[in-house]
Amino acid sequence: MSDAEIRRADATTRVARLRRTVQQTSPGEVVLYAVLVVMAGFYLVPIESGLVTSIKTNTAIIGTAPYAPPGANGVTLEKWGTAIDALLRGMGNSLLYAVPATVISAVLGSVTAYGLTMPTWKRAYKAPLIALIVAGIFIPYQAVLVPLTQFWSQWVGIAQHLSFVWALGVPDDYAGIVELVITHVAYGLPICTLLFRTYYKTMSTEMIESARLDGASLRRVYRRIVLPLSGPMFAVVLIYQFTQIWNDLLFTLVLVSTESSPAAPVVLILAGLGSSLEGQDFALRMAGAFFAALPTLAVYIFFGEEFAEGVSA
Repeated sequence: MSDAEIRRADATTRVARLRRTVQQTSPGEVVLYAVLVVMAGFYLVPIESGLVTSIKTNTAIIGTAPYAPPGANGVTLEKWGTAIDALLRGMGNSLLYAVPATVISAVLGSVTAYGLTMPTWKRAYKAPLIALIVAGIFIPYQAVLVPLTQFWSQWVGIAQHLSFVWALGVPDDYAGIVELVITHVAYGLPICTLLFRTYYKTMSTEMIESARLDGASLRRVYRRIVLPLSGPMFAVVLIYQFTQIWNDLLFTLVLVSTESSPAAPVVLILAGLGSSLEGQDFALRMAGAFFAALPTLAVYIFFGEEFAEGVSA
């Protein structure tokens, strides 16, 4: 059989297989797929509009719809270069507090949840602690702004305690970065603890009971058994915490204040990017928004499989 005949036979087989698939598809499945396609388009249109806008010239933005292509003469990458130059410093500052705050809150949440789940506690002691932790999740950011400001500025004065760091040439504005780390750890600890506790309650206790019978301490059980099995939930918590901390603007405005500060995070610089007396530079703002979102996207991609496993656990 020649190559042409083999290709025709393969094509015939594929067509026949496709016809059988279409015949076996019920009307309900067709409606379901149509709804899914419409929903996917609904959620992707804003992303497409933002990307298209970020590569348009100012003339193309005025002359075309937000989701329409810019045309051959309306494409420019100048706004992306300007956005990267403006946000690169803020990106580094955001990583300085987002990464340690995420890791510390995840580790402390895991240890706290283990202490509230595995050891045998009297209900009279455990219930109030869990209630306080759950209550901490529902405290809005706005409710703590005034006491938070007083705590750092009047009671702690962390800039004075870190004078040896400023003596090395580091601007004292970076005291706000330290304050952001501690604030986000404290505010994120309740939700991290609750997520880990929910995961640990579903964990099989046979290995843990066997280890305890063999004389293993609570610390050894956690280090050798519980912690290695906590990978999927760590992925969930790390993604959630990193996204929340990276996108937070309210605490940043209170503790760092101005985008001109050497320690200004990326969200603070992004808030004023493209704004001027002449109006809004929408292409620059869209380019900056997509550039600022790259770290969160990278975290989702890196921990994607573990995140899916942790959510389904």
